[in-house]
Amino acid sequence: MQTYKTEFRQRLPLYLPSLYLPREMKASLKGRYTNDKSTAVVTLAVGAGDVKLLASMSDVTVVKGPRLNNLTLTVEKLAFFIFDYDVPKKDFRFQFMNSIKVVEKPLKLTYNHRHGENRTVMDGSLVLDSANKVSANYMFGTRNFKLKYSYVHGGVTTYEPCYDLGKNAWDFSVSRRLYDDVFKATYESWSRDFALEWSRNSKFNGTFKISATINMVGESKIPKVFAESTWDLEM
Repeated sequence: MQTYKTEFRQRLPLYLPSLYLPREMKASLKGRYTNDKSTAVVTLAVGAGDVKLLASMSDVTVVKGPRLNNLTLTVEKLAFFIFDYDVPKKDFRFQFMNSIKVVEKPLKLTYNHRHGENRTVMDGSLVLDSANKVSANYMFGTRNFKLKYSYVHGGVTTYEPCYDLGKNAWDFSVSRRLYDDVFKATYESWSRDFALEWSRNSKFNGTFKISATINMVGESKIPKVFAESTWDLEM
């Protein structure tokens, strides 16, 4: 009897921790501002192994009472799949990711389908080396096909020309990284829009992005301002 008690007390600490496995919980608050409106989105994420469960709610959901407006539920497995369910619209979106080798180079593929809009998009990016990358985007059933080349010079400056087959037009962008900050300029030849953007991704101060877009041929020279900021909190 004494031997049984000794063995039981020694084994008990080995099994109890497995009954209370910790779950990783994070909350994020994202605020967006444009010329005519501002919104806020709260996201709660719970990690269960390599799968994340997320719930996203806009400010409309909480300001006017506990309703299901703008509530989205998500199941995500990093680098494999994402499944979104829009509760009020009863609509869903799923995305699958995969990576294969082409001539010993990594080719990343992303398949994205929106059920309600009946829209399917395929993205692919081929990394040639640390400085050169080619990517493509195609929407099934349309002429919407984009081909982009990315070149990183000196590890800090990125040049990206992009050809849009559907519009038969070129887009150009150049960006430069300075510590946690990235400054980017973009020009779209089809719409004649010129944009300047400043973004920051910091582990201590959160992330934000500010951009101003102006149409080079339009009568109004007032830029369209967009600002977005995100704060993350581990629980």
